[in-house]
Amino acid sequence: MTNNKKVDLKIILIMGLLTAIGPLSIDMYLPAFPAIAKSLGTTVSEVTLSLSSFFIGISAGQMLYGPLLDRYGRKKPLYAGLCLFFLASVGCAFAPTVSSLILFRFLQAVGGCVGMVAARAMVRDLFTVKDSAKIFSTLMLVVSVSPIMAPTIGGYITAYFGWRAIFFALIFIVSIILAGTYFYLPESKQPDPSISLKPKPILRSFAKILKHPLFITYALTGAISYAGLYAYIGGAPFVFMELFKVSETQFGWIFAFISIGLIGASQLNNIALKYFSNEKIILVASGAQSIIGVLFASFAFFGFTNLISTVLLVFLFLVCQGFIFPNTTALALAPLSGNAGNASGLLGAMQMTVGGCAAALISFIQGQSTLPMAGIMAFCAVVAFIALNLGNRFISQSTTTYA
Repeated sequence: MTNNKKVDLKIILIMGLLTAIGPLSIDMYLPAFPAIAKSLGTTVSEVTLSLSSFFIGISAGQMLYGPLLDRYGRKKPLYAGLCLFFLASVGCAFAPTVSSLILFRFLQAVGGCVGMVAARAMVRDLFTVKDSAKIFSTLMLVVSVSPIMAPTIGGYITAYFGWRAIFFALIFIVSIILAGTYFYLPESKQPDPSISLKPKPILRSFAKILKHPLFITYALTGAISYAGLYAYIGGAPFVFMELFKVSETQFGWIFAFISIGLIGASQLNNIALKYFSNEKIILVASGAQSIIGVLFASFAFFGFTNLISTVLLVFLFLVCQGFIFPNTTALALAPLSGNAGNASGLLGAMQMTVGGCAAALISFIQGQSTLPMAGIMAFCAVVAFIALNLGNRFISQSTTTYA
């Protein structure tokens, strides 16, 4: 880690912007779902499939970029991915049908996810494990600007300029990020020609990573709990705009308020790490998230949910996520400093695959209540808590050391 604090802050800011590409691409167009459906002559449920295809693209892309980042260094794959995102965004802006939008969203995700993979790998390159959890919390602060501002901005853009203008805005944003990456982001890992890009060595590398008890425990815990977050993202446009009849701009403000819980918790995590271990924080946060999720699902089942109760319970659910995400990420990558690119790609692919499944499920089972969204959120939280406790049985703290 460099000793120049100003350089560190600049690096962290750029990595945060790279990590934010994916969430920004999701959150900004959520308020436009009804407008997209009307414009393309389809339903909100079918438009939701463009969100699912985005998650699938992120999953596939992260598996691709892991080996590339280890083989060619961090920056060259970054340039390629960001350029693909730029071109796919142009395709989204001019998409004539929902099918073409779904396809271009997939390609957009494949390009944009390079920022997420590279940023995680670079944190592992530059920082110790204890510091990396704090850095991931700081990155979450940058990323969290997206759910606060993006839906609100997207709502106003849709209302005044139409939904296609959202993708022109994304083109402008990624151009700025690409320039910042070129001029200010240093290369944190030199290319390694010895790393093979053939399928068998890559699969062997992934298999080796998956066998590590620390990685599989915290990667699964983080991915499954993360799916609860994406169940909310996938269900929120329907729940708030169709069931509770809020406008695009009102939805943006509600989404922003709820996201404050995620941001605040991620920053409180930095303070909590001074007094508690990563493992303890995850255990408490995951248990609390399970309780909140079950309570939300119970309210929905018995018809007790309204706009206020839904906002409050989702807010608390995301507070827990703000503690879970940075710590599970840091611990999952901790023992894999020599293979950080592949590990980062695999971790991200797990998160987005499970998240994509949750979002896709929402699009197929949306009814006339909050129960589908609440039920999936509760299921994810409980399963994540179970996975955490089962995984901890296989982790020997006395023999595990972190770099």
